[in-house]
Amino acid sequence: MTSFMNLMSNAQAHGIPAHVSRIKAWTRAALPLEPSTIISVNEIACGQPDCPPRQVVVLILRSGQSALKYAIHKSLLDTTEEDIRNAIKSSGLFEAIP
Repeated sequence: MTSFMNLMSNAQAHGIPAHVSRIKAWTRAALPLEPSTIISVNEIACGQPDCPPRQVVVLILRSGQSALKYAIHKSLLDTTEEDIRNAIKSSGLFEAIP
């Protein structure tokens, strides 16, 4: 019998899914988004010499429109609501969303 390992169990133990939900909620609170807008939050490695080793990338996916993106140069669990607001302000997303 084959056993399977739950790859998310460690993430859940560290509160990652809950923090992703908070980042999505902070993004919705900061921008005039339709309820149908999809927000994707990912932590990725940053290989640039002047970049911290981890960064959070947030994609905003609206039906029939180009995806919008902003990044925070911190780990996911270190990202705060203030980081979200500052990243949105500096990204120019307010002008990109009618």
